[in-house]
Amino acid sequence: MKIIRKRAKTGFGRSKIADYVLNQYIGCLHGCKYCYAKFFCKMSYGEWGKWVVVRENLPELVRGKFVRGEVIMSSLSDAYQPVEAKINLTRRLLEYMNKNVKLRILTKSNLVLRDLDVFKAFKDVHVGLTINSFDSKLRRKIEPKAVDMKKRFDALKCLNENGVKNFGFIAPVIPHITDLESIFRETKDFVDYYIVEILNLKVSGDFKLWLKENYPESYDVLVNDEKLERFVISLRESIKKFNINVVDIIVH
Repeated sequence: MKIIRKRAKTGFGRSKIADYVLNQYIGCLHGCKYCYAKFFCKMSYGEWGKWVVVRENLPELVRGKFVRGEVIMSSLSDAYQPVEAKINLTRRLLEYMNKNVKLRILTKSNLVLRDLDVFKAFKDVHVGLTINSFDSKLRRKIEPKAVDMKKRFDALKCLNENGVKNFGFIAPVIPHITDLESIFRETKDFVDYYIVEILNLKVSGDFKLWLKENYPESYDVLVNDEKLERFVISLRESIKKFNINVVDIIVH
């Protein structure tokens, strides 16, 4: 694991995915094989998942500042990846931020629960967990350093119980692997809303070949327009069975 400490030049950054983004970390030690962030990252220090840039002065750059619109944390990393447990950069950033900022956070870690007290100080904050139905064996192969799904489900439940608006980001949805209905059954009582994203093969790198070799039926659906369209229709039908709020289905 390589940690590179750098000083950021600016605080809130303009983005195409939201009005602003905050990337206190760049790179992610979760090491997910399908991660798209590595293809949008302008820097590299070796194999993805084995390095992280720490922008240690970012909290000072945003201290007390207010911006209008939605702020996403983070687009090139995970704010609660393993290194955060020691560095506490995300915690300090949250403490320094203007609590009137409209903040959206997405993570794969139950470490997010550490900061419940700070979330409650924000007027408008939504905290999401990336979830799926991968079994333990598959998760260890494609999300080697991320916490297991039960811990993520439990984190969503805890956020709900503490009055923090939450969402389940079901991604990547992979045909014949992801069981949407089982996820809904297990989480619908404590998740405020869902976003569903089908795997983006174009930016999945080596994972595209891995999927083709290990799950050819899944791969075939994703590269065939007609099959993909039928798959999306089946997803929508599955959603209709449940009294849930799915705000978006992202199809690449």
